[in-house]
Amino acid sequence: MPPPKRQNLMVIGDRVLIEPEDKEQRTQVGLYLPQSVTEKEQVQGGWVVGVGPGTPLPDPGSSEDEPWQRSQSNPKYLPMQVEKGDYALFLKKSSVEIKWDEKKYLILPQSAILVILRESLNSDDEEESGLDFL
Repeated sequence: MPPPKRQNLMVIGDRVLIEPEDKEQRTQVGLYLPQSVTEKEQVQGGWVVGVGPGTPLPDPGSSEDEPWQRSQSNPKYLPMQVEKGDYALFLKKSSVEIKWDEKKYLILPQSAILVILRESLNSDDEEESGLDFL
């Protein structure tokens, strides 16, 4: 019998894989969530551990008249704003819970993310993100 193959968990489309944070009034990164939010569990935080390639875009060279002909070009995607390692606050009702390697994760569309916190490497990153007012 051959040895078991290692399986990889791949996120597709505009989905994000998040390792949820334990529910507390204050998040690990220092954000305070109002009691009304934590009681109703509308908003939750967690660390982004995987992202999909983005939203698939239609091939501008394809012909709608001949759908049986396959395009030979590689698919193009609208890139994701969120990256691995970001801390995200998101709408919990939009997420799906899974277990992988005995750990709990949430899968959700990027559109369910309300805000992200990202470590800034230098001041140029802040200017590019448009968050220089914080």
